[in-house]
Order: sequence, then C-alpha cells, then structure tokens
Amino acid sequence: MDVVIIGAGVVGAACAYYASRSGLSVAVVDRGPVAGGTTGAGEGNLLVSDKEAGPELDLALLSTQLWRDLSAELPRAVEYEPKGGLVVAPDDTTLKALRHFADGQRAAGVVTAEVGPDGLHDLEPHLAPGLAGGFHYPQDAQVQPAQAAAHLLEASGADLHLGEEVTGFLLEPGGVGGVRTTRRTLRAPNVVNAAGTWAGAVAALAGTTLPVLPRRGFVLVTEPLPRVVRHKVYAADYIADVASGSAALQSSAVVEGTPSGPVLIGATRERVGFDRTLSTEALRRLAGQAAALFPVLADAKAIRAYHGFRPYLPDHLPAIGPDPRVPGLFHACGHEGAGIGLAPATGALIAAALTGAEPPTPLHPFRPDRFQEGAGTGWGVVRD
Repeated sequence: MDVVIIGAGVVGAACAYYASRSGLSVAVVDRGPVAGGTTGAGEGNLLVSDKEAGPELDLALLSTQLWRDLSAELPRAVEYEPKGGLVVAPDDTTLKALRHFADGQRAAGVVTAEVGPDGLHDLEPHLAPGLAGGFHYPQDAQVQPAQAAAHLLEASGADLHLGEEVTGFLLEPGGVGGVRTTRRTLRAPNVVNAAGTWAGAVAALAGTTLPVLPRRGFVLVTEPLPRVVRHKVYAADYIADVASGSAALQSSAVVEGTPSGPVLIGATRERVGFDRTLSTEALRRLAGQAAALFPVLADAKAIRAYHGFRPYLPDHLPAIGPDPRVPGLFHACGHEGAGIGLAPATGALIAAALTGAEPPTPLHPFRPDRFQEGAGTGWGVVRD
C-alpha cells in the first residue's frame, strides 16, 4: 500500500477518500468498527458560524464547499441538510459582540446577516420572546456522521481492517515502513494518524508526541416531534465555550431538528479523561437551557442521551500534515468538536501532502510539531 490510515472515523475516512482520488492505494485500520469513536457520538455539525476569522475558519469554508460536492458524489445519501444556522443574543451587549465577530467572519468569506428581534421569529417561530436579535448563517449544514464515514470509506475503495488495534510502527532508517496490528503487518511508506482522542497514544507508538486530550460532551435526544426547530440554533455563549480551555463543565444550548423528528440538544464540554459516567448535571443543564431557548420543548420527553470524547489540542487547532520528527508519519487529528465539519478539507490537505501537490489552503498553522513541553506549564505552542 502507499498509505495506511489509522482510524475509521469521518476524518480517517475523508483522508482515505481523497488519497484514493489522488491515485494512492490505501488501507484503513481501526481497533473498533467504522465511526466507533467520536464520529459515532457526534451531531454532524458542519459549522462556519462558531469560528472566528483565521486558519480554522479557512478550513471550514473549504470543507463547506467540499461537503456540498460530496453530497452529490457519494454513492448513497449521507443526510446532507443545508439547514443554515442561527446564533441568538439575549441582550444588546451580547448582540454587539456578535456583530463584531460577524464582521471579521464576513471579511474571510462567510455569508451572514443580522436578524432583528422580530425577524428571529420569522426564521424560528417557536423561539422564546425577548431576545435582542441574532445572526443567520446560511452556510451552516449537517450530515449524519456515521453514514458519512461509511460512505466515504466505501467510495475510497480502501482495504479495511476493523477490530485490529495498532500495536507498533515499523520504523526504518529512512522513516516509517508501516504498522503492526494485533492480526497482521501492514507495510507502507506513509502512515496517517487519524485516531481521534487516541491520537496522542498512536504518536507515542511512533516515537513522537502530540498533546491530544479527550473532552467529554453530552447530547440529549427528544421524542419525535413536528418540525419545531428549522435551523441549527444556539445561544451566543456557545462560541465562547468552543474557544475556552477550561477543564470544568461548560454547557450552552445548541438545538436542532432532524428529518426523522427527534430534536438534538447539546452541547457540553469538560475534561474528565475517558470517564464515561453519565452526568445528570450536564443533562439537567442541557434540558433547562434548551427549554429556555425554545419553550415548546419544556413538555417534550427526552428519550435518550449519548456522549463522546472530542480530541482536544491546547490551541484549539487540529494537527494536519507531515511530522518532520518521523519521516513518513502524517497527523490528521485534534479537531475537537469540529471534526465532522472539517473532515473533507483535512482529507484534501493530507492527500496533497502525501502526493506533493499544492495544498488547497496553507498547512503551516496546523503543523504537528508546533507544540513544546514547557517547564511547569504543560504544553505550549511554538510561535514563529
């Protein structure tokens, strides 16, 4: 094989898809099933609305176009829904901050429009009264993440090795020579680490470092309802939670309907390692915040909850591209809660790096060797 990709989530699947389209032969290995990690516990967000102007937004805008292309190219539907997003402000101070945030986004190519208090209810009739206004983002969309990963892998034609854990790397004088799994040896001159929250452990197997940590998040699912929520709607404090480095429990209402009827309610964030304990406090907060945003949900029944672990890096940017410390090793990880949205652009960047092609957006901000271990302060970011 030309390349072995570790991880069968949506990021690994996108890397396989674009590498295959570039003419490379690909194998994908995962210790579990397709979408068995973070991808399977995601909502399927494809967002530009929550990202400030900068490298991550550039990546999101590229992915926005690529997801539109993929929705037409993939052999079966991935439930791509260009529903648009709506960010709401409870007061004039928050609205002013959103306005400044949106101005920077527009300069980077985001389409957004301010919506007054009356206009909010034209977009979302069931929103709570008394909100100061908000911003509409027509580029926001959604996919069904597990289906997206499965169809990307199918379309890639990659050799799949599921239920096989990578136990080591084949390291040769010139760099990587492949990997060993619990069942076989897979030889390739290139290996892509797309192992999500376990990417740090995979990097260590290759003799290098990447400070990926898990950040737990919960989602509530209601009973099937009429389409009471038309867009992906969230309160402005969600943007601050995404950018925060706090390890404590944070929650902000993110509410959206689905084609089949249930309403999905997120989002929480907390760094508790890989603790899978159900947090009643997290679920209580989600339910209360969602009902405050959409009073019609106060009487809806929550039929289940699920949670997963987002792969967190200290500067909130993913690691994408070659690792100069280990020739032949590439990373595609650390996207935190944006991995599904950023997967196609990540795959396109990895394919360009593997083939020596010009990347569609600069790789430098995402370089995997940008971190250093600071004495007494943990991991920091190397700034040029």
